[in-house]
Amino acid sequence: MAESLSSFLSPYMSPPLVVFLISLLPILELRGGMVAAALLGLPWGQALLLSLLGNMLPVPFIILFIRRILALMRRGGPLRPLALWLENKGAAGGVRLQNRYPRRLWLGLFLFVAVPLPGTGAWTGALIAALLGLDGRKSTPAICLGVLGAGGVMLFLTYVLPAIARAF
Repeated sequence: MAESLSSFLSPYMSPPLVVFLISLLPILELRGGMVAAALLGLPWGQALLLSLLGNMLPVPFIILFIRRILALMRRGGPLRPLALWLENKGAAGGVRLQNRYPRRLWLGLFLFVAVPLPGTGAWTGALIAALLGLDGRKSTPAICLGVLGAGGVMLFLTYVLPAIARAF
């Protein structure tokens, strides 16, 4: 998906902007941004920085406003099912974290965000933190460190591993 989106957007905007915008999107997040950056030929340092910034930009807003937004969406209309799905997804992730890390939710949040798989990332981590009522001043650094961890994994997968493969 990141490949399709980057090839669609690249004729209209600069490669750094494409990477930043893809990293902003839920589901794709940093993972998609790093793949797009590698496909667009950006240097790894620039790719990592743009992906980190793009992925972290929505986190404080999600933590601060998602409960109010979901409450408005739940009132009815076509967005009600989406609000219920998001609340269920966040609640399920929160229960898993509370069961695995009852005293160290920040560690669980970090590990949850650091695993670069679909459904685990800054957006879901921020949603979980907000729905659990975690302090934003503590959860945001945990999410940021998790995004850095995921960035390291994605850097290896998108830049280092292909370079090793080309060497052989």
